[in-house]
Amino acid sequence: QVQLVESGGGLAQAGGSLRLSCAASGRTLSTYVVGWFRQAPGKEREFVGRIDWGAGTTSYADSAKGRVTISRDGAKNTVYLQMNSLKPEDTAVYYCAGGVRGRGYNDWGQGTQVTVSS
Repeated sequence: QVQLVESGGGLAQAGGSLRLSCAASGRTLSTYVVGWFRQAPGKEREFVGRIDWGAGTTSYADSAKGRVTISRDGAKNTVYLQMNSLKPEDTAVYYCAGGVRGRGYNDWGQGTQVTVSS
């Protein structure tokens, strides 16, 4: 099992940027996929994007394309979510989740709050 810990959330102004981190530990990650999700108050959890740790390939939700970049640092076993041009509607708790490629997300972090003010 992989332990995931998010950090980097906080308060940002509309138009600004934030970079969230997801530190992973517990097992090798060559076949692992890490995804970012968010959940705003009163709304369902929403997929933001993902990265295949071994291949390095990424995919994003249509709503995130152009404003969000997911990357990884193998030396630090950390996945990043870079968010630019923030909007108040980006306010949510952001979670990273992981799982073996093709088997869904079984490991979840505790979440980090992002609040964007207008």
